[in-house]
Amino acid sequence: MTLSASILVLGLIATLFLISAVRSVRRRRLGGAALAVLGAIAMASLAAAALGVAASLASYRQLTAERPAGRLEFTRIGYHQFNGVFISPSGERSDFALRGDEWQIDARILKWRPLASLLGVDTVYRLERISGRYTSVEDERDQPHTAYRLNPPDRIDLWDLLHRVRSWIPGFDALYGSAAYLPMADGAVYEIRISPGGVIARPLNAAARTAIDAWH
Repeated sequence: MTLSASILVLGLIATLFLISAVRSVRRRRLGGAALAVLGAIAMASLAAAALGVAASLASYRQLTAERPAGRLEFTRIGYHQFNGVFISPSGERSDFALRGDEWQIDARILKWRPLASLLGVDTVYRLERISGRYTSVEDERDQPHTAYRLNPPDRIDLWDLLHRVRSWIPGFDALYGSAAYLPMADGAVYEIRISPGGVIARPLNAAARTAIDAWH
């Protein structure tokens, strides 16, 4: 049963409990009415929780093979300071002031066992945040850091919820974080791709390739 269907069923059961409560009150069966009201509240609460999970899951994208997840462009604005522009596959642009020598992008991946995949439940992912980091351990420890969300916070944290109950969910395989990082440089452009194995970053222009060569 899909999550949407489960929400509808729970809502229907809650409605039936309410109808039963009204009938019990009319027949002056207050004990039965109280039980029916409690049942309605329980079903409505489960439906609300399922709705929150569905809303959180909607922010994740299906992942069946390697696919583009966005592009990063950098402009130097000072010492250890860069302006980064993240461009999503849909063309939406987000600007970030990043400090450091390198950029890092993090993702969350929810993976299902092959049987669940055959039933239409695909591996899904969501880019979580972008941050700056320093090549030097001393700078990483002492210098200011910058990090930004790439998705708004969830009302119900699906990631945390699955961490708590994953052993009870049939077909669920693993959830894990993945990150990629490369050097920032003036004019550098990188492609971000993601696969069931994690985040992949590749240089798209000469400035990015030169930065990587010097970085190694």
